[in-house]
Amino acid sequence: MSGWPTAAKAYFGRRYMLSASHRLHTDGLSAEENRAEYGKCNNPHGHGHNYVIEVVVGGPVNTETGMVMNLVDLDRVVKERVLERFDHRNLNLDPVFESKVPTTENFSIVLVEILREALPGRSLEHVRIEETENNFFECYVA
Repeated sequence: MSGWPTAAKAYFGRRYMLSASHRLHTDGLSAEENRAEYGKCNNPHGHGHNYVIEVVVGGPVNTETGMVMNLVDLDRVVKERVLERFDHRNLNLDPVFESKVPTTENFSIVLVEILREALPGRSLEHVRIEETENNFFECYVA
């Protein structure tokens, strides 16, 4: 349609699920301070979540395909870079969390960094992670 703006930006989001465990603990605090800061999430054996991860990309709609990004391409990137790396794993054991507490805030930042690098030429807008039915975390690309 000739009346559509060519500079319009559209957004495409996709949801993924993964299960992972973590323990919230930092060596910078004493055992008592860790328990006070992280509560039951400081359990020495860790605990798990069934995370729902939303990835949103944005940009101009390709005039030939009518899409911001092909969902097959996004699925491939997320599978290779995120799901295969973190699904059914202990986040504390991943090298990226060697010096970071694997809070879901930090996990969302890590996913933005991984996906931004893996989607050159695409505009990653944000990642949203639902940790529980009541808790969600979002990281927007600056």
